[in-house]
Amino acid sequence: MIELAGIGPGPYAAMLLADLGADVVRIERPGPQVSAVPPENDVLRRNRRSMVVDLREPKGVRTVLALAERADVILEGFRPGVTERLGLGPEDCWAVNPRLVYGRMTGWGQSGPLAAAAGHDIGYVAVTGALGAVGRAGEGPVPPVNFLGDFGGGSTFLVIGVLAALWEAAQSGKGQVVDAAIVDGASSLTALLHGLMASGQWTDRRGVNFLDTGVPWYDTYETADGQWMAVGALEPKFYAVFTRLLGLTDEVTALRADTSEWPRLRRAIADAFAARTRDEWVAVFEGTDACVAPVLSLSEAASHPHLAARRTFIDVGGVVQPAPAPRFSRTVAPAPTPPPALGADGADVLHDWGVDEVDALI
Repeated sequence: MIELAGIGPGPYAAMLLADLGADVVRIERPGPQVSAVPPENDVLRRNRRSMVVDLREPKGVRTVLALAERADVILEGFRPGVTERLGLGPEDCWAVNPRLVYGRMTGWGQSGPLAAAAGHDIGYVAVTGALGAVGRAGEGPVPPVNFLGDFGGGSTFLVIGVLAALWEAAQSGKGQVVDAAIVDGASSLTALLHGLMASGQWTDRRGVNFLDTGVPWYDTYETADGQWMAVGALEPKFYAVFTRLLGLTDEVTALRADTSEWPRLRRAIADAFAARTRDEWVAVFEGTDACVAPVLSLSEAASHPHLAARRTFIDVGGVVQPAPAPRFSRTVAPAPTPPPALGADGADVLHDWGVDEVDALI
């Protein structure tokens, strides 16, 4: 697989495919790199090899086309029309390899009034309604880092599309373009909410619904030491366990049935959590069906007993990072390799992929 280096969702999609065992060659541009992360710490670049190729030069284009002739997939994240102008568009690549799957990662997509416009995650999720659904009542929307747009609505759907197109190419012998737009993927992620709205179970205002802090038993609460606990006791049977372990009286517990009493219930829950530290509450709730968990920081997560037991986080080249996911019972992926040095693998890649005239291409 060929990855034309970019930022954000494209590299993450390539990382996911590499984690699953794909032989991914990352084509990097010469000169200063776009990413602010030092190459040796850039987790999104793990598990693949690196070539520095100037795509503005005819030799660089020939190099990529020589690889495309032997590849199953090419990924690119430029604005629409850029690779065509470089001579590396879908038709150029299909001329040497008709079975090639051409994955395109953009925010706005390959068509539409905004297709050529610049943008970032926050703008893409804003127009889909997804951003507007995140936050508390009476407060502004809360940008969910770049998880919801770039990675959830972008990278994930690109990977799904590429894998589906690869399966289809195996049947038809023909490649195709996978147009993965963050606005499309992020919109797809709101499918549940649209169904709930249609059935009258969701209000199109943030912070007033059962999954967005609108109910007291689905929220976060501060503890005595300034830390936080997350409560997700949606079902009555879990709510009963939660309130019992929290120490609420039967009278207060019964306030769930009266929406006008929810502010009182919320205060009672908050007061109870504020009486003990986070670790003390962890000891109370751990392993129960109360659906309560500590809110951990990124640096704390790897030490959580459950995640540690599953090795959900691993050390690769001295950098703690998430392990590959999902897991397979038979075809277990090898441990990830650290991000490569820029351009470290050019000659080896061409030799390994059976490309002739290596000296003329690098």
